[in-house]
Amino acid sequence: MNKYAILHRPESNFAYATAKNKLIVILRVAANDELEKVEILYNNKYAFTKTRSRISMARYAEDGLFAYYRAEITLPDARFAYIFKITEKGKVYYYSEEGLSEEYEFNLAYYTFFQFAFINGVDVMPVLDWAGSAVFYQIFIDRFARGDYSKDDKYINTPWDSEIDRYSFTGGDLDGVREKLPYLKEMGINALYLTPVFLSDSNHKYSVKDYLTVDPQFGDNEKLKGLLTSAHGLGMKVIIDTVFNHCDAGHEYFKDVVQNGKASKYYDWFVIDGEYPDEKRGNYACFAECKHMPKWNTSNPSVRRYLTDIALEYLKTGFDGLRLDVADEISHEMWRQLRREVKEKYPSALILGEIWHDNEHWLKGDQFDGVMNYKLQKILVDYFGKAPVSAKNAADRMNGILVANTEQANANSLNFLDNHDTPRFLRTTGGNKDKLLCALCAMVLFPGMPCVFYGTELPLDGAGDPDCRKPFDWSFKGREDGYKDNFYKILALKKLPALQGTGCKVRAENGVLSITREADGESVTAYFNTSGKAKRIEVQGEVIFGLNYCGDRILNDGTVVIKNIKN
Repeated sequence: MNKYAILHRPESNFAYATAKNKLIVILRVAANDELEKVEILYNNKYAFTKTRSRISMARYAEDGLFAYYRAEITLPDARFAYIFKITEKGKVYYYSEEGLSEEYEFNLAYYTFFQFAFINGVDVMPVLDWAGSAVFYQIFIDRFARGDYSKDDKYINTPWDSEIDRYSFTGGDLDGVREKLPYLKEMGINALYLTPVFLSDSNHKYSVKDYLTVDPQFGDNEKLKGLLTSAHGLGMKVIIDTVFNHCDAGHEYFKDVVQNGKASKYYDWFVIDGEYPDEKRGNYACFAECKHMPKWNTSNPSVRRYLTDIALEYLKTGFDGLRLDVADEISHEMWRQLRREVKEKYPSALILGEIWHDNEHWLKGDQFDGVMNYKLQKILVDYFGKAPVSAKNAADRMNGILVANTEQANANSLNFLDNHDTPRFLRTTGGNKDKLLCALCAMVLFPGMPCVFYGTELPLDGAGDPDCRKPFDWSFKGREDGYKDNFYKILALKKLPALQGTGCKVRAENGVLSITREADGESVTAYFNTSGKAKRIEVQGEVIFGLNYCGDRILNDGTVVIKNIKN
């Protein structure tokens, strides 16, 4: 056994509570270690030295380098002490806080056992009560649909069916979204993710001048409330893209600093090197290299108060959650404060961070519910893209996501194929619609809330920004009924009980990737083949969806979904 690979950390993604009396415990070992048995010896921490219960752990995931053993324990007492007993080739080892040993002094275990000292209910991170069934649709407002033809439209500089650039305004608005809600409902959408809607000079509205006034290009505050009321009437949740990293240089507070420098009461609300902010010198922090988007100083308590109040106002208006833009550049204290105050008033509100890289720092239960799952998106790009990686590579990386965070954080995260910041997935596949549908199926099967970028159901093509932000083609020119039908069927899989739980197993065998979900006595497994060769699989159960599937074989760029009911 490779003792350098073995790892466990209490109160982490390796040991966490899912309820006041339930604990998931994970042990990491080397992937090539062939262990006969892995057990947890446990009890109340005050009784551990005298008696112990035991439970076997199951090997449930591999990520290439490591394998992970897992057990879920229902505790009779919230004060939990435990060690691991590992059997390899008939030889027994113990693993505790002191490390790996061939013998263990149980009478002195209070020095060295692992412990979850007490499970306090307030520290248990919940899965949002609506996350399990949520199917999101992201809308870039200016490009989705126009509904108001009485508004002042002199700002529109690009016809709806023309090529766009970064400075195009095409006329989409809130009335357009509201009118299309029945269309989205029919597709199986029950949650909307809206890009920013508040006052801004840009088409995307990520440069905010006024956080509480709807931009007249999109409508007004009453139209926003009307949209929320209509969506809720159809059983839809709505979250808003919230821009707290930066504002527009035209925001009244930054303008005050430009005019008054250090004499402004808002000077410390921004990060400035010098007496006055100078756009030519670039002597202040901003988003990326965009000097027209100065960065808020969220180390300042007054800034945190201002932004948190805005978040609360959004939720009071009727939004069901917040998608937090550029979340990794904002202070952790800002997010801790926001979570405390939001959850006190709106416990079911979604707090979702835009994090492109390692995200566990924000997902410990004190900041975000979940994140934009860019790690999964990159795997889907690589496995279903023009030159796919192996099924083993995809499975290893998916398992890496599953073990990096708690089941709750994974369930609360947003899965997507593409969005306003990435090329369209159809471009990634070189125009292969079957690969796009297979990737959609994998995205729906993986734990989390699936999200479709507007127009994927057509499907829209496009390179990166701004090409990925083309207007929706409401003429449906060239749309294929077969693609549409499969698209709808795949989204409908989310209604299955198995896909609304938190458990997941990802495997690769004979060049085929599989994802299995289980809950409420139901098991659903999807198999995917991008190898370039037909692959034979042996499955038992009901075939509920198939693409390029012939009986017992999955053809290239194909998938099959099997459902089993457990007795």
